[in-house]
Amino acid sequence: MRASKNVKRQESNVKGNNLQLRAQNRGVKEIHISGAEGIYGDSERAKIVEVFMKRALSHPRGKPDRIVITIEKLHRKPKMVRSLFVRTVYCRSPYEARRHIKRIVDAIGISGIAYKNALRVLNSDNAMRGASLICCESGKRVEPDRKRGIRASRLGIAKNADRKFSKELTEKGINTITVKEAVVLASKVASCRQVMAELCMSDDPGYTTGYIASREYGYVRIPHMKEKGSVNGGRVFFIAEDADRESVIDFLKNTPVIINKAAGCGGACSIDEILNHHI
Repeated sequence: MRASKNVKRQESNVKGNNLQLRAQNRGVKEIHISGAEGIYGDSERAKIVEVFMKRALSHPRGKPDRIVITIEKLHRKPKMVRSLFVRTVYCRSPYEARRHIKRIVDAIGISGIAYKNALRVLNSDNAMRGASLICCESGKRVEPDRKRGIRASRLGIAKNADRKFSKELTEKGINTITVKEAVVLASKVASCRQVMAELCMSDDPGYTTGYIASREYGYVRIPHMKEKGSVNGGRVFFIAEDADRESVIDFLKNTPVIINKAAGCGGACSIDEILNHHI
């Protein structure tokens, strides 16, 4: 009888399910094909698993030979946060993209050496699974495993916020799974006070829009961040020089976060407009 009560108590403390998709091609060189993640209720699990499977099998990067879908019960109450405000900067080339990014990281207080080291991560083809952690002043990379990196995990968006956010993205012509999932991830990362900014460029050869995200300037989309056809890409979390690295990593990996309010979406604007208007 006591064991039964304990089981019921544990079930009543469940705070949803974290679903993860990882699809890979393990040929001569392991290639990441597709990934997805979200926090969902019990009634949504079967539908989301089906969506994940279709996504893995129809990705432009090719057919995976290994698909792993993980369903994990969450027993920790998710932290509720507001999404980052979304804007798109006018940008015509990778050269211009680097200039825009440099101006934003300068304004945030990220050093030149930290920025250069971040570019090395983004322009490599080493297929690091997660993100690099780079100290904002010294530029030192401090992720424990440079092959695996750090993955921001256990994140999602509430239905009401999702509907509002989708409507606003549609009005701006950017309502895609890629954009929405990236904003949700960036919003969780930005809610960690010891993370100064995130810089990301997809390794998808057909997707050339990257972003830089921060509490000060929101989620800034950067078109033409790389040349079409390039398989280079990566993700960097710039952290405070005196950050407690273990607590940052624990938050990014283990703390459930749900976006419960959509901050909105602006249109395309110049880099000066972005820098002159904090979010």
